[in-house]
Amino acid sequence: MYNIVIYIYLIGVAIASCFNKKVKKMWAGERQALKVLREKVDPNARYIWFHAASLGEFEQGRPLMEYLRKTHPEYKILLTFFSPSGYEVRKNYEGADIICYLPLDTIRNARRFLRAIKPVMAFFIKYEFWYNYLHILQHRGVPTYSVSSIFRPDQIFFQWYGKGYGRVLKCFTHFFVQNIESKNLLAKLDIHDVEVVGDTRFDRVLQIKEASKQLPIVEKFTENISKVFIAGSSWLPDEEVFLKYFNLHKDWKLIVAPHVIGEDHLAQIFELLKGRRVVRYTEATEENVKDAEVLIIDCFGLLSSIYHYGTISYVGGGFGVGIHNVLEAAVWDIPVIFGPNNKRFQEAQGLIMAGGGFEINDYQSFRDLMLRFETDEMFLQTSKKHAGEFVKGRAGATEKIMGSLPL
Repeated sequence: MYNIVIYIYLIGVAIASCFNKKVKKMWAGERQALKVLREKVDPNARYIWFHAASLGEFEQGRPLMEYLRKTHPEYKILLTFFSPSGYEVRKNYEGADIICYLPLDTIRNARRFLRAIKPVMAFFIKYEFWYNYLHILQHRGVPTYSVSSIFRPDQIFFQWYGKGYGRVLKCFTHFFVQNIESKNLLAKLDIHDVEVVGDTRFDRVLQIKEASKQLPIVEKFTENISKVFIAGSSWLPDEEVFLKYFNLHKDWKLIVAPHVIGEDHLAQIFELLKGRRVVRYTEATEENVKDAEVLIIDCFGLLSSIYHYGTISYVGGGFGVGIHNVLEAAVWDIPVIFGPNNKRFQEAQGLIMAGGGFEINDYQSFRDLMLRFETDEMFLQTSKKHAGEFVKGRAGATEKIMGSLPL
């Protein structure tokens, strides 16, 4: 049944690639993957394979790759992606020797791919459970690990109709899971090679903090200001909430880094900010930014460093498909606000329980929370402390994983 679904999906992707640029890139990349391997694989090298679906999973695997590169340079690293949003951003990542798409999980593709690379070890990040690749890896005796994985009762593996597909989990040599609930769920399937180590994303955001950039424009914008609100990865429904508040409370300086940097979206933000002194980062100078009230970040790659300058942060996506990375903000010891669609995100739920994260549902709840921050200094300072401690207290998954491997 699985293979029938894969072939139907394959046909669907081929058709969709005629109409969608993103799908077209993925389709072309998957077909080129074996050619890339033939050209780049060193037959005398030993490869460790990391597979990440997209950019978020790559960030979870990155600390492992960099640890491995540093402590075991005798191995080479193959990094594969499923999604263009991961591959296109990280195709030049220097921490891997070969980077390509992963061909779709047909039996033929899996055999050809694994014959070309002959990995000595494989890592699948978080939710990656490719049936044919995993069965062939198991058949060949390749140690295979699931890292930063997390399981929920509603997943297919734990339903009566998913028992057949659930056998794919038996192919893993070991699971490094994020929480005890995941370990208990796997035990119900008689899978016991499981260790609770947490999430490597905590290690990654600490790395990012260490490597953060100094941003003279942002420094000048926030100079001598104690009230700076930073909104990261925001969408229009987020912006309609918080911009309404700051149009009325003009003693705050505001930095907005929208998730989508397109002229149409930027025009919507400017419309919501009518009457405010706004400057775009790409047009800012240390002179004109001093008098601005709002700084719009209209380029990529700065957000994780920008949070350093904030008093309070907001992470977008919670009024849509789901929130973005709350840890990048929390690591800077600032409280993090986000919308209601956060229940599937363990780090957001943990941040709420720790007292460093705050869910809002509408303008009124945002207004009430902000007024509390403004009038209760103890509450603000305690929230800052809890946010930072939440991240620092959960670091260390990378060393736990690497210390358990037969290297």
